[in-house]
Amino acid sequence: MTDPAAPRAAKAQTDQPRAAKAQTDQPRVLIFDTTLRDGEQSPGATMTHTEKMEIATLLDEMGVDIIEAGFPIASEGDFAAVSEIAKLSQTATICGLARANFKDIDRCWDAVRHAKSPRIHTFIGTSPLHRAIPNLDMDQMADRIHETVTHARNLCDNVQWSPMDATRTEHDYLCRTVEIAIKAGATTINIPDTVGYTAPRESSNLIRMLLERVPGADTIIFATHCHNDLGMATANALAAVEAGARQIECTINGLGERAGNTALEEVVMAMKVRNDILPYRTRIDTTKIMNLSRKVSSVSGFAVQFNKAIVGKNAFAHESGIHQDGMLKNAETFEIMRPQDIGLADTSLVMGKHSGRAALRAKLRDLGYEMADNQLNDVFVRFKALADRKKEVFDDDLIALVQDQGTQEAHDTLQVKRLRVVCGTDGPQEAELTLTIDGVDYSIDATGDGPVDAAFKAVKMLYPHHAALQLYQVSAVTEGTDAQATVSVRIEEDGRIATGSSADTDTIVASVKAYVNALNRLIQRRQKSAPDSDVKSIYYKDSSHSGVK
Repeated sequence: MTDPAAPRAAKAQTDQPRAAKAQTDQPRVLIFDTTLRDGEQSPGATMTHTEKMEIATLLDEMGVDIIEAGFPIASEGDFAAVSEIAKLSQTATICGLARANFKDIDRCWDAVRHAKSPRIHTFIGTSPLHRAIPNLDMDQMADRIHETVTHARNLCDNVQWSPMDATRTEHDYLCRTVEIAIKAGATTINIPDTVGYTAPRESSNLIRMLLERVPGADTIIFATHCHNDLGMATANALAAVEAGARQIECTINGLGERAGNTALEEVVMAMKVRNDILPYRTRIDTTKIMNLSRKVSSVSGFAVQFNKAIVGKNAFAHESGIHQDGMLKNAETFEIMRPQDIGLADTSLVMGKHSGRAALRAKLRDLGYEMADNQLNDVFVRFKALADRKKEVFDDDLIALVQDQGTQEAHDTLQVKRLRVVCGTDGPQEAELTLTIDGVDYSIDATGDGPVDAAFKAVKMLYPHHAALQLYQVSAVTEGTDAQATVSVRIEEDGRIATGSSADTDTIVASVKAYVNALNRLIQRRQKSAPDSDVKSIYYKDSSHSGVK
């Protein structure tokens, strides 16, 4: 019997060289990733220095054009991270953020100057609301823009300027400030929809208007930076590109303040899948998307919603009988892209207690994880322990193991060593806990209203703190009574928010590990010279600037 897919496959092979050539002739759109700067400003998403290095390396390898590595003036930690990323970057331009004053710009330059391709990104709020904060009139702000962009350009050949809250700035004044920035030496002009206020038609009209009205607009690159407060960040970014913008600012998983930013995976895959109506190219290796998505989710503590476009757990899942029947006959009936296009394996090979290291390494590679020998050994030990407790270990179980490994750092202040709980209908419930605190073991018994409450009280008794529990969420990784539970915890102390997560077949163990993980993150934030809440406030403390983009 003739394979009905064969003619289509042959035609696809024939068309590939032609399609490849057509794409090379298409306009290039630069991908500017700000996961490490705007993404980290999500309450509770603070990342460690090591985690930032890992994410920056993955972004560089994936083909991101510009990495906004941080806000160097915010803290010594931010400066150190931006500086080291600049030194380690292989191909990406490394960018730092600076407010419109010489001190910020100098500090930014000191951090990025060692990059093969450095960039200074300076900004100021231009809308009426933001002009009122530093109490600058239009002329004074225009002078400030000229002075600071000129100063940045004297330090660095690659300067990006942003009029914060551009979409709520008067058009005449926006044109005036953009022209000033171009004349002062800005090579990229970013147009931020800072509060996610605009709609796609407005987004495209704004870029088109600037290209038509501003002298010199054809000599620079226009960028778009959209927030998702009304759920239109991706649509707004693509509309701006259609109007002439050639740089998209985005984050992995759409991470960012409030409702988040334009999601990198969405705009990149939109241009790839719908290249017929979005004829633009990027240099992103899309097969690395899933690995980065999981990494960012793990280190930030922000789980990806199941129905999230491209990277959500259900993005390639089909439960409806009609859908399943169509998928079995032809995957194209209900999938507009292949799982492999974003780095997902198309199989769900079940691993078990008889599986060896080589099989585990191959399976993790299929799932998008390349592991060094020492990392593999640690995961293998925990995999074997899990396999002894579960009949079958599925892909999602392995992903949970790897992500949980990333939250259990050997240098953490607090580590869970032993936990035993007593629960049931006869209360009070009891928890016996041993915590390792700075290398020393401490044990205690505590009672509470349920095993989780008792265990959390034991943690608080061993490590006193004032953090309030804001979120406690449990979800099963796979089906069955022996499924692993993934627990997410969010705590808040004096304006600092920290999140933690962990997975285990014992829900109480996962709960305590997630709670301790959140506390470790809180400790790290205390140790930073400028915690996230302070970082945001300094945007407003300096009278030379009006706020954060």
